[in-house]
Amino acid sequence: MKDERVAPAWEPISGERQFRLLVQSVVDYAIFMLDPTGVVRSWNAGAARMKGYAADEIIGRHFSSFYTPEDRAADMPQRALAAALSEGRFEAEGWRLRKDGTRFWASVVIDPIRDETGTLRGFAKITRDITERRKAQQALDEAREALAQAQKMEAVGQLTGGVAHDFNNLLQAIGSSLELIDQRLSAGRSDIAPFTATARAAVDRAATLTRRLLAFARRQPLKPERVDLNALVAGLWDLLGRSVGEHIRLERRLGEPLGEPLWPVRADVNQIESALLNLVINARDAMPDGGCVTVETANAAFAPADLVNDPGVEAGDYAVLTVRDSGTGMPAHVLARVFEPFFTTKPIGQGTGLGLSQLYGFAHQSGGFVRIDSAVGRGTAVHLHLPRDHAAAACTGQAEPAALPALPPGRTGRGTVLVVEDEELVRMLLVEVLESDGYTTLEAADGTSALAQLTNAQAGTEGVAGPNPPVDLLVTDVGLPGLNGRQLAEVAQAHYPDLKVLFLTGYAFQALDDRRGDGEDGLGRNMRMLAKPVAVDAFRAMVRKLLSDGLSDSPSNGPAGG
Repeated sequence: MKDERVAPAWEPISGERQFRLLVQSVVDYAIFMLDPTGVVRSWNAGAARMKGYAADEIIGRHFSSFYTPEDRAADMPQRALAAALSEGRFEAEGWRLRKDGTRFWASVVIDPIRDETGTLRGFAKITRDITERRKAQQALDEAREALAQAQKMEAVGQLTGGVAHDFNNLLQAIGSSLELIDQRLSAGRSDIAPFTATARAAVDRAATLTRRLLAFARRQPLKPERVDLNALVAGLWDLLGRSVGEHIRLERRLGEPLGEPLWPVRADVNQIESALLNLVINARDAMPDGGCVTVETANAAFAPADLVNDPGVEAGDYAVLTVRDSGTGMPAHVLARVFEPFFTTKPIGQGTGLGLSQLYGFAHQSGGFVRIDSAVGRGTAVHLHLPRDHAAAACTGQAEPAALPALPPGRTGRGTVLVVEDEELVRMLLVEVLESDGYTTLEAADGTSALAQLTNAQAGTEGVAGPNPPVDLLVTDVGLPGLNGRQLAEVAQAHYPDLKVLFLTGYAFQALDDRRGDGEDGLGRNMRMLAKPVAVDAFRAMVRKLLSDGLSDSPSNGPAGG
């Protein structure tokens, strides 16, 4: 039988020896002492295992030996000790060096040590090697990113089919209308109004579809302003009533809890109005046999614990706009997919499946979020949460847009316009509109050639018909090949500060995302923007507004500095 050594009974040991045994027995943590200047004065087994130094190799050396050259150059060791003294504790993660020069990712804690008189005696330093944990977290982040990308690609696939179907129908309507217009004009008939109306309606539907897609992608340009949701609901009430019909009861509960007014929000008024209208129509469609739709507003404050299921949403105060119906409700598998683009339970031809995905994109782009409560047979409630606007100034509803000056009949335009558009047909139509109004025009298909033309024109270089007149207005598409419209405008205005710019864009709003906020459209000085497709009259009015502001008979858009 094997002889086993029996451990002796517990023998009392001094507190100091007990502490030393404890520290020396820890092998997963480096625990050691520094003197007040940062020189190592003790070393445990965990430190030797982690950093590769025996005690006699490191005691007496400065602890900066464990830092990378770049951290030592940035004086990180001394800054860590200073932070420990000023804050009472220093915690950080970063790269550290072993004796053999290899790096590991460390979690570091430094505590100042003082005696009973308060005199600083040194620092206690605890280091843990968390390289593997960091690698695991990076792998998890990469997996999540791959999953998000896969989900995005699935959504893109759904978008592709839905967009192709809808746009083919719209193109069919436009193309057939144009053919019939051409045939009737060729036959000497002038009764083409129904077909022009059909083509216009198809264009409007296509523009609406594009805006909804951009909302889902969070790329539409928003014009946030201070909004009172109660006033907005009241202003839309008649329209909402007409939308639900007579067999639906429409009610509103505009909240002012405990006498406190509803908190204002800062968001795009048009998007809120569109969202409210779509939600009310969805609620109506969920009640084919009639019922009640209720529009509610309320204040809501959220702590971080309340938002664990809403990643990326900040805790704080929100105003909530709710549309509640007494309809059929949604089963769990439908509720899980309601924000997917082109997902709809409506019959073919009665819904695009973009309403809730648009709402989702708008809410998140505005710093808010959406929640939906629904159960079969118990109706549905959609809650749009928008962050409270804490600014001092107050306003309600939607600000009245500034009226654009009407263009008198005849060739009244004065000034020279450079049109930059890579799509030849669009460029031709823009030039035709401008020349028919009396403006002098230049044109280019890309940013580089536009800059060359602009330089020649401002310098008065001779053209085919004589000296090119100085350019007063640059009209440019944003999504140009190579030098995009934003870059073109910045370079042009850097040389010609008085040059005015009108951006035309249908999708490339991200090229303007970091724009300055000192212009009427949130753009730079003398810059405005129109979203494609833009009506001819709106384009004319905007050009006239820009060029009627301070144009003299002899424009002076010379280079900056003379």
